[in-house]
Amino acid sequence: MLKRDNHQVYVEECGSPSGLPVLFLHGGPGSGCKAHHRRFFNPEKYRIILLDQRGAGRSLPQGALNHNTTDDLLRDLEYIRHHLEVDRWLLFGGSWGATLALLYAQKHPSKTAGLVLRGTFLGRQRDLDWFIGENGVRRIYPESWDQFIGVLPEEDRAAPLAAIHERLTGEDELAQRRAAREWALWSGRVVLGEEFEPGELNEHVSSEVVNQARVELHYAINHYFIEENRVLDGCVKIAHLPAIIIHGRRDLVCPVEASYNLHQRLPKSELRILPKAGHIAAGDDMIDALVGAADEMAERLAG
Repeated sequence: MLKRDNHQVYVEECGSPSGLPVLFLHGGPGSGCKAHHRRFFNPEKYRIILLDQRGAGRSLPQGALNHNTTDDLLRDLEYIRHHLEVDRWLLFGGSWGATLALLYAQKHPSKTAGLVLRGTFLGRQRDLDWFIGENGVRRIYPESWDQFIGVLPEEDRAAPLAAIHERLTGEDELAQRRAAREWALWSGRVVLGEEFEPGELNEHVSSEVVNQARVELHYAINHYFIEENRVLDGCVKIAHLPAIIIHGRRDLVCPVEASYNLHQRLPKSELRILPKAGHIAAGDDMIDALVGAADEMAERLAG
């Protein structure tokens, strides 16, 4: 647990102490690392570093929003690199984790050995509009969208993001849990499609669900604390880096157009579109692609 401002940031290492350092960056924002995230990497070849970003997972306080911005997270990454005495590391991130990986690499290109990115999220207004805007994914799941906004008063439905954020950050605990439930139901449907099972969300909303939603909405309402098009505009700084970009064609959270545009800006990158995969790091095709990319990078960067 590393003390950073009013936060304690959870960091763990596994694999080989003499292996190629790799930093795993989780998505969300706010989701935290899972045990299976270690398994993308060969422990004989990699020194595997994972962290739960501020307010997420095992970092404390859970759901804390003070001193929790994108620049705070980037400073944490560089602090961890110094703390662990890592010279250069491979960055491995999906969705929001891919955003962080790109921003860190642009800020510290000499400390970045390469990138493996999944389901890239570019943090543009159009990316947020796709998820919650009038002409986005709601057109694919209109019934789920109607359920989502149906809990809001009529006057709040034109700006549901602000309305849900207000409830999540308010003092009414019941309103917090209701808002977190509806956000989790909508997000789950878009992420998993027809495989989504609401499960206990229909009966109980845990504090973990509330905290994750708080952090995620905190970033979304603040446009992820990054200037419009900052990620793509900054690619000139990392055009020399090797990168493998993996994206599921059936990704309804981050359409494949984002990774295609990124690939155009990174001449050393390889774009691998998986025709049957979706957004999450699950399913045989996606897992094989991610493990394969990690193995390839271990060989490529071994020297």
